[in-house]
Amino acid sequence: MIVRPQANWFRMLLVWNGSVLPAVLPQLLLMLLVSLAALYEDGRVVGHHLHLDTAPFSLLGVSLAIFLAFRNNASYQRYLEARQLWGNILISARALTAQVLAYLPQGSVEREVFAGQLVAFVHLLRHQLRGSDPKPDLERLLPPDQVAKLSACNYRPIFILRDLRRTLHGVTERLPQGGQTMWMLDAQLNHLGEAVGGCERIASTPIPYPYGVLLHRTIYAYCFLLPFGLEHAIGNATPLISVLVAYTLFALEAIAQEIAEPFGTAPNSLALGAISRTIERSVLELCDLPVPAEAKADSKYRLH
Repeated sequence: MIVRPQANWFRMLLVWNGSVLPAVLPQLLLMLLVSLAALYEDGRVVGHHLHLDTAPFSLLGVSLAIFLAFRNNASYQRYLEARQLWGNILISARALTAQVLAYLPQGSVEREVFAGQLVAFVHLLRHQLRGSDPKPDLERLLPPDQVAKLSACNYRPIFILRDLRRTLHGVTERLPQGGQTMWMLDAQLNHLGEAVGGCERIASTPIPYPYGVLLHRTIYAYCFLLPFGLEHAIGNATPLISVLVAYTLFALEAIAQEIAEPFGTAPNSLALGAISRTIERSVLELCDLPVPAEAKADSKYRLH
């Protein structure tokens, strides 16, 4: 995720880090060459004039804008839902920690063990969604025997939630009103499980592939034919206008592709590492345990 202070209007024109311009620059250079060729050849392709004017592009541009807006809305909806799910994980982790510390007898649950399991759950979910190696986080948070058990599991976040539920049930069943207390704690564990299922649903259900193919082909066909329709209308300004229109369409498509995969590692994907660190810091602080440093953006204004 790109995190940088809001710049003034002039600096925003020159922003490189955080924009999708590096990703679409090759296409824009190709577009410039096509525009120059259309201008040089007077709108001809291999000696044949295409006889294009601006009217078809106006009609096609309206339908393309509507479809592109649909694709971007669908992508942003996935991004927003993913962020809400991780926000719910933060809320439930804080609530569960506060309830365990307030409603269970002091010393009945070892704070280091409980916090380690809960924080490990968060990091395990992040690694599962990104397909990364969870071993370094597991080794610093959990005992070796539990690390070995988790290494053999396919759905590690759910497995560690099971261990948390068993631990808390073993404590609450000895309390006078243990059933009510466990019901309250179990509600937070269920919220965490629901968040895992929601994240898995987003990760395993991409936007239907034909939508992307259709949009991609239509954008490229529109942009590469546009100079031949503008050449007789605006003359020498054809390359400038064609590249400007192409930049808008190519950039919107690139943004939609990035945010449609919110759990990835692209510059505009969710900063799952920073979110996980925030949850870890919050849980450890509630347990009066040492708190790690806050996640910071790198030199390119990226939070990972």
